[in-house]
Amino acid sequence: MEINAHSQPLTVFAAWMKEAQAHPHIREATAMALATSDAGGAIHNRIVLCKSWSDSGLHFYTNYLSQKGRELASHPMAGAVFYWDPLARQIRVSGPVTKLSRAVSQEYWRSRPRESQLSQYVSKQSESLSSREELQLLWRQAELEFAGREIPCPEHWGGYSLEIKTLEFWLGQPGRLHDRYQFEKTGKAWTFRRLYP
Repeated sequence: MEINAHSQPLTVFAAWMKEAQAHPHIREATAMALATSDAGGAIHNRIVLCKSWSDSGLHFYTNYLSQKGRELASHPMAGAVFYWDPLARQIRVSGPVTKLSRAVSQEYWRSRPRESQLSQYVSKQSESLSSREELQLLWRQAELEFAGREIPCPEHWGGYSLEIKTLEFWLGQPGRLHDRYQFEKTGKAWTFRRLYP
């Protein structure tokens, strides 16, 4: 797919993602490195899964009380990178972050495997933990507590939307003469630049 000033960047994003998801050697195409910053400007990065996307942004879920949740509460901006080595492709995204609605978060929560729900229910993400045994004990206690009934979505857990303000496509080429295409959104319009590699 040729990328130029006439391309629709979200269409390109969807096409690249579809190819990555279909590739036999890419285990988790939706994995993205998410960068947030704290009050002092220090950057923290981790891998999260992009569970869905739309014209409004990329959607991911986490504990609101985690390090990333606290940082997004005080500085609601983030950057994300997808990298698919077998395809020699990378996508960079940056923009403001907002919480998804409680209804959307609860709907996604209900679609998760029960074991994942239990893990999130007991996790005090990013806090100190004395041992793995303590975590396993909490998990077993929650399993007994909710035996035979639904596990409620915790109030401190839910989704975010990373609004796409900047979207960059990188395509690896021989001799490191890579192709880079950047789209920036102002209002409803996209501007396009081809960048040096």
